[in-house]
Amino acid sequence: MLKILCIHGYRQNDQSFRERTGALRKVLKKYADLVFISAPNQVPPLEGAEEENGATNNADQRGWWFSAPDDSYMAQDYTECCKGYEESVEVIKKALIEQGPFDGVLAFSQGATMVSLICGLKEQEPDGPYQFDFVILVAGFKSRQKQHDSLYLKPITTPSLHVFGDTDKVIPKEMSEDLLQYFVEPQVLEHAGGHFIPVSGPQKKAYIEFLQPFIDKKKEQETK
Repeated sequence: MLKILCIHGYRQNDQSFRERTGALRKVLKKYADLVFISAPNQVPPLEGAEEENGATNNADQRGWWFSAPDDSYMAQDYTECCKGYEESVEVIKKALIEQGPFDGVLAFSQGATMVSLICGLKEQEPDGPYQFDFVILVAGFKSRQKQHDSLYLKPITTPSLHVFGDTDKVIPKEMSEDLLQYFVEPQVLEHAGGHFIPVSGPQKKAYIEFLQPFIDKKKEQETK
């Protein structure tokens, strides 16, 4: 069995991301154990959202960093603020060491961008704490915070599957496509939908095909 660390999106947490990946967990249950963690930064609730959506939607929303000093985040904004980022690196590092070893990382939206930065750190410290064999980045994009630019300078050699939707209104497809150039031989899974993890027939096949070499490698190791 593969062991995969799961990194949620902005305004999610480990539990809400676990719930949202139910269909994917079903597809992968024969192949992988998924481990979910929460970001350390609490996101202020959206004003008026409680009345509209019920208070539970505002409970314990988390983010990996903020793009502005007022604890807000906009993926499209170019800023020099990445408040909370260092704390998030520590949380992921701790999970990789204490709950690992992990074969790979699955991440969504801001979480996928966070993992692209972790991949950049991994290139800088190949023998460091960032040990995993692959990443699956859903609705990921290049971080637009100036402090992160240096992490994209070295081509990222970690095998990657990039999943994005043609009609994603939160992270436009162009932003996900822009991230591809920083990875060596990225694999792409495009779907017709929006801002979610797609799990219909063709996509199931694509996930398994991407994971197959790592499943085979793991089986070999286990039989030795």
